[in-house]
Amino acid sequence: MNIQGIDLSIIWSVLIAFGIMMYVILDGFDLGLGILFPFISDSEERDVMMNTVAPVWDGNETWIVFGAAAMFGAFPLAYSLIFEALYLPLIFVLAGLILRGVAFEFRFKAEPEKRHIWDKAFIAGSVLATFFQGVALGTYVSGIPVVDRQFAGGAFDWFAPFPLFCGVGLVLTYALLGSTWLLIKTEGMLEARMRHYSRPLAYLLAWVIVLTCGWTAFIHKDIAHRWFHGSHWLLTGAIAVLAVIALYALQKSLRERHSHKPFISTLGLVFLGYAGLVLSVWPNIVPPSIDLWEAASPTTSQLFALIGTLLILPVILMYTLWGYHVFRGKVKPGDAYH
Repeated sequence: MNIQGIDLSIIWSVLIAFGIMMYVILDGFDLGLGILFPFISDSEERDVMMNTVAPVWDGNETWIVFGAAAMFGAFPLAYSLIFEALYLPLIFVLAGLILRGVAFEFRFKAEPEKRHIWDKAFIAGSVLATFFQGVALGTYVSGIPVVDRQFAGGAFDWFAPFPLFCGVGLVLTYALLGSTWLLIKTEGMLEARMRHYSRPLAYLLAWVIVLTCGWTAFIHKDIAHRWFHGSHWLLTGAIAVLAVIALYALQKSLRERHSHKPFISTLGLVFLGYAGLVLSVWPNIVPPSIDLWEAASPTTSQLFALIGTLLILPVILMYTLWGYHVFRGKVKPGDAYH
Protein backbone atom coordinates (compact mmCIF):
# COMPACT_ATOMS: atom_id res chain seq x y z
CA MET A 1 0.00 0.00 0.00
CA ASN A 2 2.56 2.56 -1.17
CA ILE A 3 2.07 5.87 -2.91
CA GLN A 4 5.35 7.39 -4.07
CA GLY A 5 7.23 5.58 -1.33
CA ILE A 6 4.68 6.37 1.42
CA ASP A 7 3.31 3.28 3.16
CA LEU A 8 -0.30 4.10 3.98
CA SER A 9 -0.66 1.03 6.20
CA ILE A 10 2.12 2.29 8.47
CA ILE A 11 0.49 5.73 8.65
CA TRP A 12 -2.87 4.20 9.53
CA SER A 13 -1.33 1.93 12.17
CA VAL A 14 0.24 4.99 13.82
CA LEU A 15 -3.08 6.89 13.73
CA ILE A 16 -4.99 3.95 15.24
CA ALA A 17 -2.34 3.44 17.91
CA PHE A 18 -2.49 7.16 18.72
CA GLY A 19 -6.29 7.12 19.01
CA ILE A 20 -6.32 4.11 21.33
CA MET A 21 -3.51 5.59 23.43
CA MET A 22 -5.43 8.85 23.81
CA TYR A 23 -8.47 6.89 24.94
CA VAL A 24 -6.49 4.90 27.52
CA ILE A 25 -5.01 8.09 28.96
CA LEU A 26 -8.09 10.30 28.94
CA ASP A 27 -10.86 7.82 29.71
CA GLY A 28 -8.52 5.84 31.95
CA PHE A 29 -8.41 8.37 34.75
CA ASP A 30 -12.16 9.06 34.77
CA LEU A 31 -12.88 5.31 34.84
CA GLY A 32 -10.35 5.26 37.67
CA LEU A 33 -12.55 7.65 39.65
CA GLY A 34 -15.37 5.10 39.61
CA ILE A 35 -12.96 2.39 40.75
CA LEU A 36 -11.87 4.61 43.66
CA PHE A 37 -15.43 5.61 44.61
CA PRO A 38 -15.93 2.78 47.16
CA PHE A 39 -12.99 4.13 49.19
CA ILE A 40 -14.58 7.58 49.55
CA SER A 41 -17.74 7.66 51.65
CA ASP A 42 -18.29 11.41 51.95
CA SER A 43 -20.95 12.59 49.48
CA GLU A 44 -19.39 16.02 49.07
CA GLU A 45 -16.00 14.53 48.23
CA ARG A 46 -17.65 12.22 45.70
CA ASP A 47 -19.24 15.29 44.11
CA VAL A 48 -15.82 16.88 43.84
CA MET A 49 -14.36 13.72 42.26
CA MET A 50 -17.05 13.67 39.60
CA ASN A 51 -16.79 17.39 38.95
CA THR A 52 -13.10 17.01 38.09
CA VAL A 53 -14.15 15.19 34.90
CA ALA A 54 -17.74 16.38 34.40
CA PRO A 55 -16.87 18.87 31.61
CA VAL A 56 -14.69 16.43 29.63
CA TRP A 57 -15.60 12.81 30.36
CA ASP A 58 -17.88 12.20 27.37
CA GLY A 59 -15.40 13.85 25.00
CA ASN A 60 -12.72 11.44 26.21
CA GLU A 61 -14.62 8.55 24.68
CA THR A 62 -14.35 10.15 21.25
CA TRP A 63 -10.93 8.58 20.88
CA ILE A 64 -12.05 4.96 21.09
CA VAL A 65 -14.68 5.71 18.44
CA PHE A 66 -11.94 7.24 16.29
CA GLY A 67 -9.67 4.21 16.75
CA ALA A 68 -12.41 1.69 15.93
CA ALA A 69 -13.65 3.66 12.91
CA ALA A 70 -10.10 4.04 11.60
CA MET A 71 -9.51 0.30 11.89
CA PHE A 72 -12.77 -0.41 10.08
CA GLY A 73 -11.75 1.82 7.20
CA ALA A 74 -8.06 0.99 6.94
CA PHE A 75 -7.91 -2.65 8.08
CA PRO A 76 -11.35 -4.22 7.58
CA LEU A 77 -10.05 -7.78 7.91
CA ALA A 78 -8.47 -6.98 11.27
CA TYR A 79 -11.65 -5.21 12.39
CA SER A 80 -13.82 -8.24 11.59
CA LEU A 81 -11.46 -10.78 13.18
CA ILE A 82 -10.73 -8.81 16.35
CA PHE A 83 -14.32 -7.84 17.00
CA GLU A 84 -15.54 -11.38 16.38
CA ALA A 85 -12.95 -12.82 18.75
CA LEU A 86 -13.67 -10.19 21.42
CA TYR A 87 -17.41 -9.92 20.90
CA LEU A 88 -18.47 -10.77 24.46
CA PRO A 89 -15.78 -8.77 26.31
CA LEU A 90 -16.51 -5.73 24.16
CA ILE A 91 -20.25 -6.09 24.81
CA PHE A 92 -19.46 -6.02 28.54
CA VAL A 93 -17.24 -2.96 28.00
CA LEU A 94 -20.05 -1.19 26.17
CA ALA A 95 -22.55 -2.15 28.88
CA GLY A 96 -20.21 -0.75 31.52
CA LEU A 97 -19.71 2.51 29.65
CA ILE A 98 -23.46 2.93 29.20
CA LEU A 99 -24.12 2.19 32.87
CA ARG A 100 -21.42 4.63 33.92
CA GLY A 101 -22.73 7.35 31.59
CA VAL A 102 -26.31 6.99 32.79
CA ALA A 103 -25.19 6.97 36.42
CA PHE A 104 -23.04 10.05 35.83
CA GLU A 105 -25.96 12.07 34.49
CA PHE A 106 -28.68 10.82 36.87
CA ARG A 107 -26.58 10.98 40.04
CA PHE A 108 -26.66 14.78 40.09
CA LYS A 109 -30.41 14.82 39.45
CA ALA A 110 -31.38 12.18 42.03
CA GLU A 111 -32.79 12.95 45.46
CA PRO A 112 -30.08 12.76 48.16
CA GLU A 113 -31.58 9.60 49.70
CA LYS A 114 -31.48 7.84 46.30
CA ARG A 115 -28.08 9.04 45.16
CA HIS A 116 -26.39 5.95 46.58
CA ILE A 117 -28.12 3.88 43.86
CA TRP A 118 -26.40 5.85 41.13
CA ASP A 119 -23.12 5.80 43.06
CA LYS A 120 -23.23 2.01 42.98
CA ALA A 121 -24.12 2.07 39.28
CA PHE A 122 -21.17 4.40 38.62
CA ILE A 123 -18.84 2.05 40.46
CA ALA A 124 -20.19 -1.05 38.72
CA GLY A 125 -20.04 0.53 35.27
CA SER A 126 -16.48 1.79 35.77
CA VAL A 127 -15.16 -1.54 37.08
CA LEU A 128 -17.03 -3.57 34.43
CA ALA A 129 -15.76 -1.44 31.53
CA THR A 130 -12.19 -1.37 32.83
CA PHE A 131 -11.94 -5.06 33.69
CA PHE A 132 -13.21 -6.22 30.32
CA GLN A 133 -10.98 -3.78 28.47
CA GLY A 134 -8.11 -5.56 30.19
CA VAL A 135 -9.58 -8.96 29.36
CA ALA A 136 -9.84 -7.93 25.70
CA LEU A 137 -6.22 -6.76 25.76
CA GLY A 138 -5.03 -10.02 27.32
CA THR A 139 -6.96 -12.04 24.75
CA TYR A 140 -5.48 -9.97 21.92
CA VAL A 141 -1.93 -10.51 23.18
CA SER A 142 -2.59 -14.24 23.60
CA GLY A 143 -3.39 -14.41 19.90
CA ILE A 144 -6.50 -14.77 17.75
CA PRO A 145 -6.72 -18.09 15.87
CA VAL A 146 -7.34 -17.56 12.15
CA VAL A 147 -7.87 -20.13 9.39
CA ASP A 148 -8.41 -19.01 5.78
CA ARG A 149 -8.92 -15.41 6.95
CA GLN A 150 -11.77 -16.51 9.24
CA PHE A 151 -11.87 -16.50 13.04
CA ALA A 152 -11.25 -20.09 14.15
CA GLY A 153 -11.60 -19.75 17.90
CA GLY A 154 -14.47 -19.95 20.35
CA ALA A 155 -16.75 -17.40 21.98
CA PHE A 156 -15.13 -17.96 25.38
CA ASP A 157 -11.44 -17.97 24.46
CA TRP A 158 -11.14 -14.84 26.60
CA PHE A 159 -12.19 -16.76 29.71
CA ALA A 160 -8.66 -17.86 30.61
CA PRO A 161 -6.24 -17.01 33.44
CA PHE A 162 -3.97 -14.64 31.50
CA PRO A 163 -6.73 -12.37 30.05
CA LEU A 164 -8.52 -12.29 33.41
CA PHE A 165 -5.26 -11.30 35.12
CA CYS A 166 -4.81 -8.54 32.55
CA GLY A 167 -8.30 -7.33 33.48
CA VAL A 168 -7.24 -6.99 37.12
CA GLY A 169 -4.04 -5.26 36.03
CA LEU A 170 -5.92 -2.65 34.04
CA VAL A 171 -8.23 -1.97 37.01
CA LEU A 172 -5.13 -1.16 39.08
CA THR A 173 -3.70 0.96 36.26
CA TYR A 174 -6.82 3.07 35.87
CA ALA A 175 -7.16 3.40 39.65
CA LEU A 176 -3.62 4.81 39.80
CA LEU A 177 -4.37 7.17 36.92
CA GLY A 178 -7.50 8.31 38.76
CA SER A 179 -5.77 8.84 42.11
CA THR A 180 -2.88 10.83 40.61
CA TRP A 181 -5.33 12.87 38.51
CA LEU A 182 -7.10 13.87 41.72
CA LEU A 183 -3.81 15.12 43.15
CA ILE A 184 -3.87 17.74 40.40
CA LYS A 185 -7.54 18.64 40.68
CA THR A 186 -8.35 18.49 44.42
CA GLU A 187 -7.08 19.71 47.75
CA GLY A 188 -7.49 19.07 51.48
CA MET A 189 -8.52 15.68 52.84
CA LEU A 190 -9.45 14.24 49.46
CA GLU A 191 -6.03 15.04 48.04
CA ALA A 192 -4.39 13.54 51.15
CA ARG A 193 -6.39 10.33 50.74
CA MET A 194 -5.44 10.04 47.09
CA ARG A 195 -1.78 10.51 47.93
CA HIS A 196 -2.13 7.78 50.54
CA TYR A 197 -3.80 5.41 48.06
CA SER A 198 -1.40 6.16 45.21
CA ARG A 199 1.64 4.69 46.97
CA PRO A 200 0.34 1.11 47.42
CA LEU A 201 -1.34 1.27 44.00
CA ALA A 202 2.03 2.07 42.44
CA TYR A 203 3.69 -0.89 44.19
CA LEU A 204 0.86 -3.23 43.20
CA LEU A 205 1.06 -2.05 39.61
CA ALA A 206 4.82 -2.66 39.58
CA TRP A 207 4.25 -6.27 40.63
CA VAL A 208 1.50 -6.66 38.04
CA ILE A 209 3.85 -5.40 35.32
CA VAL A 210 6.59 -7.85 36.36
CA LEU A 211 4.17 -10.79 36.56
CA THR A 212 2.54 -9.90 33.23
CA CYS A 213 5.88 -9.67 31.43
CA GLY A 214 7.10 -12.93 32.94
CA TRP A 215 3.83 -14.72 32.23
CA THR A 216 3.79 -13.44 28.65
CA ALA A 217 7.33 -14.60 28.00
CA PHE A 218 6.60 -18.02 29.54
CA ILE A 219 3.43 -18.87 27.62
CA HIS A 220 4.16 -17.01 24.37
CA LYS A 221 7.58 -18.03 23.12
CA ASP A 222 7.14 -16.07 19.90
CA ILE A 223 6.72 -12.83 21.87
CA ALA A 224 9.72 -13.63 24.06
CA HIS A 225 11.74 -14.29 20.91
CA ARG A 226 10.62 -10.94 19.47
CA TRP A 227 11.66 -9.13 22.66
CA PHE A 228 15.22 -10.43 22.56
CA HIS A 229 15.81 -11.20 18.88
CA GLY A 230 18.48 -9.16 17.09
CA SER A 231 18.48 -5.50 18.05
CA HIS A 232 15.04 -5.75 19.71
CA TRP A 233 16.70 -6.50 23.04
CA LEU A 234 17.92 -2.88 23.06
CA LEU A 235 14.34 -1.62 22.83
CA THR A 236 13.18 -4.13 25.44
CA GLY A 237 15.97 -3.11 27.78
CA ALA A 238 15.29 0.58 27.25
CA ILE A 239 11.58 0.14 28.02
CA ALA A 240 12.42 -1.82 31.19
CA VAL A 241 14.94 0.76 32.41
CA LEU A 242 12.60 3.66 31.69
CA ALA A 243 9.78 1.86 33.53
CA VAL A 244 11.97 1.52 36.64
CA ILE A 245 12.86 5.22 36.38
CA ALA A 246 9.17 6.15 36.02
CA LEU A 247 8.23 4.08 39.08
CA TYR A 248 11.02 5.68 41.11
CA ALA A 249 9.97 9.16 39.94
CA LEU A 250 6.36 8.38 40.86
CA GLN A 251 7.19 7.32 44.41
CA LYS A 252 9.63 10.21 44.87
CA SER A 253 7.10 12.79 43.69
CA LEU A 254 4.46 11.31 46.01
CA ARG A 255 6.83 11.60 49.00
CA GLU A 256 7.67 15.17 48.04
CA ARG A 257 3.96 16.01 47.70
CA HIS A 258 4.06 17.21 44.10
CA SER A 259 0.69 17.76 42.48
CA HIS A 260 1.43 17.13 38.77
CA LYS A 261 4.52 14.93 38.70
CA PRO A 262 2.82 11.73 39.99
CA PHE A 263 0.28 11.88 37.16
CA ILE A 264 3.00 12.55 34.59
CA SER A 265 5.03 9.60 35.91
CA THR A 266 1.97 7.36 35.74
CA LEU A 267 1.35 8.47 32.15
CA GLY A 268 4.96 7.53 31.43
CA LEU A 269 4.35 4.04 32.79
CA VAL A 270 1.21 3.65 30.70
CA PHE A 271 3.02 4.83 27.57
CA LEU A 272 5.90 2.41 28.18
CA GLY A 273 3.45 -0.45 28.67
CA TYR A 274 1.82 0.52 25.39
CA ALA A 275 5.22 0.62 23.69
CA GLY A 276 5.91 -2.86 25.04
CA LEU A 277 2.61 -4.07 23.56
CA VAL A 278 3.52 -2.68 20.15
CA LEU A 279 6.95 -4.32 20.34
CA SER A 280 5.30 -7.62 21.26
CA VAL A 281 2.98 -7.84 18.25
CA TRP A 282 4.57 -5.70 15.50
CA PRO A 283 4.08 -5.90 12.55
CA ASN A 284 1.02 -8.08 13.17
CA ILE A 285 -2.30 -6.35 13.63
CA VAL A 286 -4.06 -9.66 14.40
CA PRO A 287 -1.50 -11.65 16.34
CA PRO A 288 0.05 -14.02 15.72
CA SER A 289 -0.50 -14.40 11.98
CA ILE A 290 -2.09 -11.40 10.19
CA ASP A 291 0.18 -8.42 9.50
CA LEU A 292 -0.75 -4.86 8.58
CA TRP A 293 -0.44 -5.28 4.84
CA GLU A 294 -2.46 -8.50 4.67
CA ALA A 295 -5.33 -6.88 6.60
CA ALA A 296 -5.26 -3.56 4.74
CA SER A 297 -8.04 -2.18 2.58
CA PRO A 298 -7.31 -1.05 -1.03
CA THR A 299 -4.92 1.86 -1.45
CA THR A 300 -7.62 4.15 -2.82
CA SER A 301 -9.83 3.48 0.21
CA GLN A 302 -6.98 4.16 2.64
CA LEU A 303 -6.04 7.37 0.82
CA PHE A 304 -9.61 8.66 0.67
CA ALA A 305 -10.18 8.00 4.39
CA LEU A 306 -6.78 9.49 5.26
CA ILE A 307 -7.64 12.83 3.63
CA GLY A 308 -10.78 13.11 5.75
CA THR A 309 -8.95 11.99 8.88
CA LEU A 310 -6.20 14.57 8.47
CA LEU A 311 -8.89 17.24 8.27
CA ILE A 312 -10.92 16.16 11.29
CA LEU A 313 -8.15 14.93 13.63
CA PRO A 314 -6.74 18.43 14.34
CA VAL A 315 -10.27 19.58 15.18
CA ILE A 316 -10.66 16.78 17.74
CA LEU A 317 -7.26 17.57 19.22
CA MET A 318 -7.95 21.29 19.49
CA TYR A 319 -11.35 20.67 21.06
CA THR A 320 -9.81 18.31 23.60
CA LEU A 321 -7.01 20.72 24.49
CA TRP A 322 -9.46 23.64 24.71
CA GLY A 323 -11.72 21.70 27.09
CA TYR A 324 -8.90 20.84 29.46
CA HIS A 325 -7.53 24.40 29.27
CA VAL A 326 -10.87 26.01 30.11
CA PHE A 327 -11.51 23.71 33.07
CA ARG A 328 -7.96 23.65 34.42
CA GLY A 329 -7.25 24.26 38.08
CA LYS A 330 -8.51 22.82 41.35
CA VAL A 331 -12.11 21.74 41.86
CA LYS A 332 -13.63 22.74 45.20
CA PRO A 333 -16.79 21.71 47.07
CA GLY A 334 -19.73 23.63 45.67
CA ASP A 335 -18.35 23.91 42.14
CA ALA A 336 -21.01 22.78 39.69
CA TYR A 337 -19.81 21.61 36.27
CA HIS A 338 -22.53 19.00 35.71
